Amino acid sequence: MAENSTPRVVPLVDERPRRLAAPAAAFAEATRLKPAGHLQDRLQRPLHDLRISVTDRCNFRCSYCMPKEVFDKDYVYLPQSELLSFEEITRIASQFVAHGVEKIRLTGGEPLLRKNLEVLIAQLAALRTPQGKPLDLTLTTNGSLLARKAKALKAAGLQRVTVSLDGLDDIVFKRMNDVDFPVSDVLDGIQAAQAAGLGPIKVNMVVKKGTNDHEILPMARRFQGSGVVLRFIEFMDVGATNGWRMDDVLPSSAVIERIHSTMPLVALEAAQAGETAQRWGFAGADGLHDPQLGEIGVISSVTQAFCGECSRARLSTEGQLYLCLFASQGYDLRSLVRAGSDDGDLASAIAHIWRGRGDRYSALRAALPPDNGLAAKRVEMSYIGG
Repeated sequence: MAENSTPRVVPLVDERPRRLAAPAAAFAEATRLKPAGHLQDRLQRPLHDLRISVTDRCNFRCSYCMPKEVFDKDYVYLPQSELLSFEEITRIASQFVAHGVEKIRLTGGEPLLRKNLEVLIAQLAALRTPQGKPLDLTLTTNGSLLARKAKALKAAGLQRVTVSLDGLDDIVFKRMNDVDFPVSDVLDGIQAAQAAGLGPIKVNMVVKKGTNDHEILPMARRFQGSGVVLRFIEFMDVGATNGWRMDDVLPSSAVIERIHSTMPLVALEAAQAGETAQRWGFAGADGLHDPQLGEIGVISSVTQAFCGECSRARLSTEGQLYLCLFASQGYDLRSLVRAGSDDGDLASAIAHIWRGRGDRYSALRAALPPDNGLAAKRVEMSYIGG
């Protein structure tokens, strides 16, 4: 492609589970943009993080993500030919890194269901930032396969894992994962990850009022002083299948109040710019944070929007680039790669897409009318990762 020719990326509206991709007007810019190690969107937010979904499959049927009544035995998953290959993922990721991405998180579905995932991890671990630094390479998992894979993941170059765990009570947890999977196996996976050196480990608990909020204190007690950072996530209105209602949301402020009433907490500074979780440390007898007791975090995407510092892009398992977890439109990078475009074209397309980004759904949520129609069009969390 000539130096001043137009990179073509086709936006689509994702309407999964019907999976009807409706092409919109072609994305086009006249000027080719070269990576310079730093990229900002329309709101001056930098591109620092890339989340890559490696599969649309999961072995859990959590009600807030892949409810069984939608993702049943007849649900049609993507065929293997539509998934990005490991080489395609690495090539796309390398252009994001050239634009300033320093952290890559592998997600799903359940990423450990992707066969030979260690091969991809090794390829991504070999990438370097323009400054020559290795990436912060991490993975989010439900923990079901972690005990058997932790050592291989670490050996391949993975640095950290985040494990989803929505309660310690077996009855509650099995009801939420809806496949009768026991808590003990997830805890074994966390222990194996710690032993393999995949840390610091984070555990994410999605809190749904009236369903598992009574597990907040048991979870806090279980992980206090364990070296694991426990994070509580507000039940979010992601996608169109999880039956979200505001009545089901327990504000993060209420989570902190519950824990602080029995296990005193002190507010901590953010570890880095754009961090989604507010940090709270367990206090010692002197009322100050005791590092030995550890910390928790709360992710308040419903009640306290953090759109203003969001630096994350998301790549779906079939190569669609999404600029927001609540997006309804993606950009087809896979077609660009498979059409034989060179790295310069790919890098330029990514730059133009990010520079045009103005997404801030969480910040606007309260101002949108209830019948705005966005929920029906929004991409599912299981498709682009949480």
